[in-house]
Amino acid sequence: MRVLGIDPGLTRCGVGVVEGETGRPLRLVDVGVVRTSSDLPVAQRLVSIDQALDAWIEEHRPDVVAVERVFARSDVSTVMGTAQASGIALVCAARRGLVVALHTPSEVKAAVSGNGRADKAQVGAIVTRILKLSERPTPADAADALALAITHIWRGGAQARIDAAMAKARA
Repeated sequence: MRVLGIDPGLTRCGVGVVEGETGRPLRLVDVGVVRTSSDLPVAQRLVSIDQALDAWIEEHRPDVVAVERVFARSDVSTVMGTAQASGIALVCAARRGLVVALHTPSEVKAAVSGNGRADKAQVGAIVTRILKLSERPTPADAADALALAITHIWRGGAQARIDAAMAKARA
């Protein structure tokens, strides 16, 4: 299974593609960050994110797109930007008929580290170890996107295969 993990954000949107299956070693395919300038109008930033995510989907052909579920934080402006970027990720995947899975930050942290309250440094270090990388993916948004993909392979594997088969049968 090939999973595109997306850690949505309006300024930095982490993207990472991981391939593998439960019980087998996982392989990093690609990782990066889509950046937009805060000097641009929000609508233009969202168009840029849409275009970049569409290019990632086109290039890497994931079976599933795993997106971080937006949760309320104290800073409403941060939540709004994250929610807007998340919506773009969902639309990009749906437009291509891909299965979309949403995972909460605590689910992701628990899946990769065993601790739902792990900090970003811990998640990055564990992702580095799981994927046998020579260095930690930076910024943290990139490591978080990989953690989302890993979580989906480990936790959503069986259901994702069923959903992906159903989606392809409908196409």
